[in-house]
Amino acid sequence: MPRLIRLTAVLVGSALAIMVLPTPTIAADLPTGIRAMDGRVAPDFSLKDVDGNTQRLSAYRGQWVFLHFWASWCGPCRLEMPKVDAISAELTKVGMVFLLVNTSEPEDVVFSFLGDAAPDLTSALDADGLVTETWDPRGLPATFLVDPDGKIRYQALGGRPWDEPGYRTFLKRLIK
Repeated sequence: MPRLIRLTAVLVGSALAIMVLPTPTIAADLPTGIRAMDGRVAPDFSLKDVDGNTQRLSAYRGQWVFLHFWASWCGPCRLEMPKVDAISAELTKVGMVFLLVNTSEPEDVVFSFLGDAAPDLTSALDADGLVTETWDPRGLPATFLVDPDGKIRYQALGGRPWDEPGYRTFLKRLIK
């Protein structure tokens, strides 16, 4: 996890002590549109994906999870999905999990869209929208970066150019 060193001065008696404390990355270090979150525990869920496999968020404890809420009717989602597809293979190799959640669309619509826009990705199906409602993304697309302890560390609202160097570097630094 990227760290920024914070120097803290403490007056001890008549001497000044400098303490070096690691702190999480601050907003100035984040790519545009990524915001640090409070580290609350990520709500777990269990959904079937387009291949019929069960996807459970808690199954990925110990790894960073790129949790992405989307829908095919969403213009920014349509533009962003090929960029997510472009980075997924590279980042999966170094330990990041890509867990996509489609919001309230039929399986055939999701399958067809992914076949065109992101052929290397699969998506969980939130057919009734209850998982999306629990996560409350405030719009689509929305990406949450969940740390190996299952805590929400970062959020991106709206489409992001994930395949650009600044975003790739940021995601790679999380894994290290």
